[in-house]
Amino acid sequence: MKVGLFFGSFNPIHVGHMVIANYMLEFTDLERIWFVVSPQNPLKQKSSLLDEKQRLHLVTLAIGDSNKYKASNIEFKLPQPSYTINTLTHLQEKFPQHEFVLIMGVDNLQSFHKWKNYEEILKQYEIYVYPRMNADGGTLKNHKKVKTVHAPLMEISSTAIRTAIKEKKDVRYFMPDEVWQYLKGMNFYKK
Repeated sequence: MKVGLFFGSFNPIHVGHMVIANYMLEFTDLERIWFVVSPQNPLKQKSSLLDEKQRLHLVTLAIGDSNKYKASNIEFKLPQPSYTINTLTHLQEKFPQHEFVLIMGVDNLQSFHKWKNYEEILKQYEIYVYPRMNADGGTLKNHKKVKTVHAPLMEISSTAIRTAIKEKKDVRYFMPDEVWQYLKGMNFYKK
C-alpha cells in the first residue's frame, strides 16, 4: 500500500490541511494519508504548541470516520526533537509492507537541504510537493524523487488562526466544525 505521510504540528489542523490531504488521496497514486503529528519540530519553539495529545485529538476529529486517513502519534514515542529520517526508519521497520511517500509544501522543499540526512531521505523516498505562495522549491524541485502535485493553493495558516482566535475573531470556517467546536469549548488559543 502506498501511504502519504503528512507531517505537521497541526496547531490547529485546518481546512487547508484537509484539502491538500484530500487532493493527494484523490489525484495521485496514494492509497492512504497518515497525518503524523509532530510533538516537536526542530525548527519551531515547543512553547508555542498546544499539547501533543490535544493536537492529535484535533486531527482525529478532523478526519472523522474515514478509513483512508489516519492520525498518527508515532513521533510521540521517538526521541525529541523529531527528525523525519528517524521517523521514516522506524515506520519502514514497523510497516515493511507499505511504501511511504512524504507530503510537503514547496516552501519546506526549499529548506529541505537543512534537514538531518536529507540525502538519505531522497535516496529512499518519494516526496510529493504541493504549491505555496512565494516559494519555488529551490534546487531540489527537479530532483527525480520530487513530484510536484498541482493541489489547490491554500494560504490558510495555523499561526493566522491562533492569532485570530486571540483577537476574538470568528474563524469557525477555517477548520472542520468538530475541530472548531472543540477549540471553542476548551478555550484554546485565547491567550
